[in-house]
Parts: sequence; structure tokens; C-alpha cells
Amino acid sequence: MTIERQSIDAALASVVDPHTGRDLVASKTIRHVTIDGANVQLEVVLGYPSKSVHGAMRERVEQALATVPGIGRVSVSVSQDIVAHAVQRGVKLLPNVKNIVAIASGKGGVGKSTTAVNIALALAAEGANVGVLDADIYGPSQPTMLGVDGRPESTDGQTMEPLVAHGVQVNSIGFLIEKDNPMVWRGPMVTSALDQLLRQTNWHDLDYLIVDMPPGTGDIQLTLAQKVPVTGAVIVTTPQDIALLDARKGLKMFEKVDIPILGIVENMSVHICSNCGHVEHIFGSGGGAAMCADYGTTLLGSLPLSIGIREQADSGRPTVVADPDGPVAAIYRDIARKIAVTIAEKSRDMSSKFPSIVVQNT
Repeated sequence: MTIERQSIDAALASVVDPHTGRDLVASKTIRHVTIDGANVQLEVVLGYPSKSVHGAMRERVEQALATVPGIGRVSVSVSQDIVAHAVQRGVKLLPNVKNIVAIASGKGGVGKSTTAVNIALALAAEGANVGVLDADIYGPSQPTMLGVDGRPESTDGQTMEPLVAHGVQVNSIGFLIEKDNPMVWRGPMVTSALDQLLRQTNWHDLDYLIVDMPPGTGDIQLTLAQKVPVTGAVIVTTPQDIALLDARKGLKMFEKVDIPILGIVENMSVHICSNCGHVEHIFGSGGGAAMCADYGTTLLGSLPLSIGIREQADSGRPTVVADPDGPVAAIYRDIARKIAVTIAEKSRDMSSKFPSIVVQNT
């Protein structure tokens, strides 16, 4: 008995990827289907970092195929294929960098750098090749957060090799200056320095480059948004009204330069007392969700005000590597997956990029 391809597709259409909300047939994630009589071999190729869910996905596909009448031996492999997505018009992609994600905030002190490094580590933990560019020239913090020191090496005198920490490539002005040396530079010098860090670093086959942007929405941030080929931006805020005011400005800045907003992360959303368990919304509540509703974007996740997050980042082992099985790391992983899935879906669905063609009698 030979199994028909239609039977295979019908069975696979019942398997919905919980992270995309689409079935495997509609999302075109089924590849290399081979039917040999009653035996079936195929590959599921997910478009986002997903190493931790490969086993569960394989089991679900095998269970679905087992319902096909007359099915014989089933061989299912699951892998991931992360592709480059288009950036703003007139800006070329970087060599060896598929997607650039800007992590930004309108105001400093909202946990943007901590969020950026944990997102990068979460993507790497799921099997992606990830880099971190510390774009905060005035206040570089990624060397401390990643617990890495030293100076980038150069083999040709013109480009730099990124340093590596916890499996993530990283470069920062903090590697090139003394720790207590202030950057007393004007805007054009800062922009030039960042452009060199971005383009003169030999990034090695990155699926994602996470850019820890400087806070604010001034000339420096706007210039960077216009020059850096950004796939999408994530806005980090706290629920506090004053932080949300500046976060809205940051969001509008990216909209002006045609950079998609991938979502909003709300930091310090709630504090849980470590002694008595009392829950208190120190900086207010619901601000991130209200901002998402106003601008039609996604609340990627809400993180607690926790001493552990601060201590782990200060120690050079951010939460995702210091406590990978903990509840806060799970939030960071969920945020990172949502970002990656959003990018993957955008890279597939390009229909909105094409103009409608109307034929009229003239």
C-alpha cells in the first residue's frame, strides 16, 4: 500500500505550532517529504530558534502521522532555518548578519541593557548564532553584564574580532577605553564611533545582532536608526507614566524611519517582597499594555522588580545563564521567542510590500 501525499498533508494540517498559531502545512514548514510505499520521511523546518521544542514537535508530528490509515515506518527530523528579513529602504544589510534587532528606550534606567543581554542569551540558548553590539557609547554596560574583559584583536589592522561571552559574540566601546574614562564626545564623533564598531567588527555568521541602543530620541538615536540596517525594534519601559511618555517618543522615532516595532517589554512591573510575599506595583500597573493598545503593537512580556536580576547582571552572569530554569529566565526566553517568531513571520509574508495593480480602461 502506498500512502498518498494528500493524506500526509491532511494529518500535518492538524498540527499547530503554538508559537506561531499556524499549522505546519499553512506555514510551509514541511520539507523534503519522501514516500516509499507505506513509509514516510520528512523534515520540519522552523523559522525561529527553537532547539528546546524540537523533541516535542517531533512527537506531535509522529502522533499525527500515526493516524494515517496504512502508515508504516515514520522518520521525522526537526530543524531551524533563520533567514534575513528586509530592513528600511536605502540601507544595505551587513555581511554575515541576517537580522538586527534594536533594543531601545526613551529614558535611561528602565532596564534596557539588562533586557538586551538576556534576550541575546535566550536566543543563543535556542540554537541561534547571536551577537551583541553595545551602542551606548557614553555608558557601555555590556562588558560588565557579560563578564568579559580584554581588547578586540585585529588580524589586518582594519577590522576587529568580537569577543565571546556565554556563547555570544560582543563588541563595545567599553573594550577600547579605560573603565573610568568618560566619553566627552559630541554627537558626530559618537555616531562615527558606533558606525565603526558596527561595520568594522568581523561578526561571524550571525542570525541575530542585538543592538543595545543608547537611551533617548535625539540626533544620535535618529542617525543610528537611519544608518543601521534594522530588522525591527523592541521598546523597553516601566509602567511609570513618566517612563511611558519617553517610550512613546522612542516608538514614534522608529516609525518615522520605517523600522517595524516588534513589541514592548515592561520592566519592573511588580515587586514581590522576598520576606513576606507582599505584591506591590511600585511604578504603577498596566502602562505597557495601554501603550500597546494605543499603538497596535504587542506586549512581549512583563518582568518583576527583582534584586536577583540586578545581582546576576552585575556579576557578569545574566539571569538566562545564572538561573536558566528559573521563572524570570522563562519570561526572557518567551520574550525572545516572540521576537524571533515575529521576524520569521514577517520574512514569509511579503504580500503587503507589493502595490495593488489595478487595470482600468482609459
